[in-house]
Amino acid sequence: MLLAFAIAALSMTAIVALRYFASSGFFAWLTGRKRPGQYAALGAQIRREIGWSLGSAAIYGVPAGLVAWAWQNLGWTQIYSDIGAYPLWYLPLSLFIYLFAHDTWFYWTHRWMHAPRLFRLAHAVHHASRPPTAWTAMSFHPLEALTGAVVIPALVFLVPIHLGVLALVLAIMTVMGVTNHMGWEMFPRWLVRSRLGNWLITASHHERHHEEYRCNYGLYFRFWDRVCGTDRGLTEKFG
Repeated sequence: MLLAFAIAALSMTAIVALRYFASSGFFAWLTGRKRPGQYAALGAQIRREIGWSLGSAAIYGVPAGLVAWAWQNLGWTQIYSDIGAYPLWYLPLSLFIYLFAHDTWFYWTHRWMHAPRLFRLAHAVHHASRPPTAWTAMSFHPLEALTGAVVIPALVFLVPIHLGVLALVLAIMTVMGVTNHMGWEMFPRWLVRSRLGNWLITASHHERHHEEYRCNYGLYFRFWDRVCGTDRGLTEKFG
């Protein structure tokens, strides 16, 4: 049983690492096409980001491996594959529950990471990326990586979710994590500055966090930033 868990953890570590290289590599390539030369002088920084990110992949892989092992061997999780197990309306609801719960966890742990002592100890690794790039999304100190690695695995033991919806949650998490750090806005201005855009986080919002540090802490939604008075709007850098 211990061997099965170890194999699951190693497999999930490899999957997380490959997902990182695929997503960050694609958006780095896209940056090269859309913004030629933007990363030209950042070779040393990007190599450092990849190193920290591979360490983060190992940390993310352990709880992900636990989930895979528990789901396949013990049936302890709330992951289901039968589309008829819950009403169809629960599919989008579960997607929102997971994204909002993750966003809530991220907002408050992110603010906690900006406490002076914790910032120097851990979060400074992430903010050492100046400017952030498509390779920055998982560039974390191990302590910060640990806080990010536990939330989705914890949720699957508590909140029922279809396997396909869980895959969508992970895809959204990956894409938004990378695109929020690319150093340019890939979404159209009309969307970013629309009523819907005023509640969603894209690069224009998160870039301001990297500029000013003490604002715009959210991951997906601007809800907690607005409620807590930490939303300072969009960067002027992208126009």
